[in-house]
Amino acid sequence: MSRRMHVLASVVLVLFTVVAAQAAWIQYFHASALDASDINPRNNVSNTKYQRGEILASDGTVLAESVPTSSTANPWRRVYPQGQLFSGVVGFSSSVYTQWGLEAQYNSSLTAHAQPAQSLEQVLAPTEAADSVTLTLEPKLQRIAQLALAGRDGSVVALDPKTGDVLAMYSNPTYSPTPFASTSTSVQEAAWKLGNTKDKEGFAPLGLLATHQTFFPGSTFKVITTAGIVRYQPSLMNKYYTPMVYTALPDTNKLLYNDGDSSCGGTVLQMLPASCDPGYALLGLALGAKDLSAEANAFGYNEVPPLDLPGVVPSFFPAESNLAANPPFLAYSAIGQEDVSATALENALVAAGVANGGAIMTPHLMSYISAPDGAVVTRFKDSVWKDPLTKAQAAQIVPLMHDVVLNGTAYTVGFLPADDVAAKTGTAQVGNNLLNDTDDWMIAFAPASDPTVAVAVSVPYQSYSATGAVIAGPIVKCIIEGALAIQAKLPASGTSSTCPG
Repeated sequence: MSRRMHVLASVVLVLFTVVAAQAAWIQYFHASALDASDINPRNNVSNTKYQRGEILASDGTVLAESVPTSSTANPWRRVYPQGQLFSGVVGFSSSVYTQWGLEAQYNSSLTAHAQPAQSLEQVLAPTEAADSVTLTLEPKLQRIAQLALAGRDGSVVALDPKTGDVLAMYSNPTYSPTPFASTSTSVQEAAWKLGNTKDKEGFAPLGLLATHQTFFPGSTFKVITTAGIVRYQPSLMNKYYTPMVYTALPDTNKLLYNDGDSSCGGTVLQMLPASCDPGYALLGLALGAKDLSAEANAFGYNEVPPLDLPGVVPSFFPAESNLAANPPFLAYSAIGQEDVSATALENALVAAGVANGGAIMTPHLMSYISAPDGAVVTRFKDSVWKDPLTKAQAAQIVPLMHDVVLNGTAYTVGFLPADDVAAKTGTAQVGNNLLNDTDDWMIAFAPASDPTVAVAVSVPYQSYSATGAVIAGPIVKCIIEGALAIQAKLPASGTSSTCPG
């Protein structure tokens, strides 16, 4: 009899252990996955059946919230007070299409969930509520980006190079998030169809250009080529090239001309500010496939940047083996053309890395998450993502980019002397005459002596006569003026009458 009781007790103990383990797995280890699952009914009706947490800008501006209705079937309605201004980043919460953007990224926090017990009663009957997410985005700077793009397809990314805070991230085309919070399925379906309809340049409103699309970076990539020289073959900094209009490339009869068929040459000191295409093509050949590829990867190419936003894509730089086997391919890659492609986010990180002494901080949109009582649940901890340069190496590139503004291709932009801007222009030939012919870029940071903002602007598919300085330059100028004004607690429109307020 005692043996049978012992066996029974063992079986009960095993079953109890299994139940306890399963409960722990479901409620602790697997809880986040279940919360985020598309088959979780709460995720499919969260914008009408339950109150979601707020999404707030850095200054407390409400970007998304749930407001009560008089309907018992749908007691809550998700609203987006800033509309299209933040929709590319904030996204939406839909009963048909679930979540998009930051609404998806932080869905488990924004959805009602068990709160820490404050009493024995709450231990026995846990209370549920949603947390709020406060972002790093500056609404005034976001508005400047929207107005400066003036409806053109393109994107703006502004970062704090010292922390990785995303200060502004805006793209055209964009969309209204309001229809996605409708209780009408047909309204949501129409909004989804419109959001996925491409414009004449092939861009759909729901595809955030800043993080979801890549373009030829053109001469902005010369910053990385210069970084590769500084890091791996510093003797090339003093290599002198006789001024030339074009250069012949090995293994081909193709000639690489400078922009506008103008003559350029000298050392890196002269050629980066002037953005000398044939000179930098030859520098790329001298640097070699191994070192150029290594430095591109060190800056984050061929890797998804760890931004807390769904759908971020990697920028692309060709494999070392492909470049080594094809010298002309290597030459064109050194000036940001051929198969090289970058997102605006990646190019902003390049500028931020040089600005921050060679350390690229992890980019992030979330500043902190707070409970219903205001207590901070999670705060983002700054961290280094990449170390493409040492502080001494980065310090060699800063004055070269500063000279781009003082004496080089960005001179005509008219940056305010007090802003102390360092920059690099980029004008990449697309070669598609059915659309337009250039992707126009500028990357920059300021003040050069102690940078607090780094910017990338991309405006694709412009006319053949367009340039990064002419198209992207004025946008960068306004973003930098606005960012510095906000940091100094001045009117966000800065001090230039040419920039939108």
